[in-house]
Amino acid sequence: MISIYTDGGCSGNPGPGGWAYLIMKDSVLLAEKWGAELLTTNNRMELTAVIESLEALKSTVEGECQVELFTDSQYVQKGMTIWMRDWKNRGWKTSDKKPVKNQDLWVKLDALASGFSIKWTWVKGHAGNECNERCDSLTQKAIASL
Repeated sequence: MISIYTDGGCSGNPGPGGWAYLIMKDSVLLAEKWGAELLTTNNRMELTAVIESLEALKSTVEGECQVELFTDSQYVQKGMTIWMRDWKNRGWKTSDKKPVKNQDLWVKLDALASGFSIKWTWVKGHAGNECNERCDSLTQKAIASL
């Protein structure tokens, strides 16, 4: 089983933002990475962290694998488990007929996620989860690097 932890955030919203991920197999760290953007939003950074992690996993793992992806973003977790199907059925519109925000990233994430069997797990942020806290620290490091 592959475990992925992701986080994203901004200093101001919008503002300078960062993202980070950890990829682990059987509690052994396989990869960690972070990045930053000058002007972005919290939600875009949360999505970017997941996209970057799945792109990294896709390039390193051959064949099918089981993934549990941990995020402290209910936006990401609910988007992938509840909202995505309805958005696509409505032509990328919300229930009140407005365009889905961050559609470019959702489309990319949907395509990447379809190549894996993923359990989307929400974890409370800043609650002592060691891997989530590490991602948060890397996200802050990314923002500070700008």
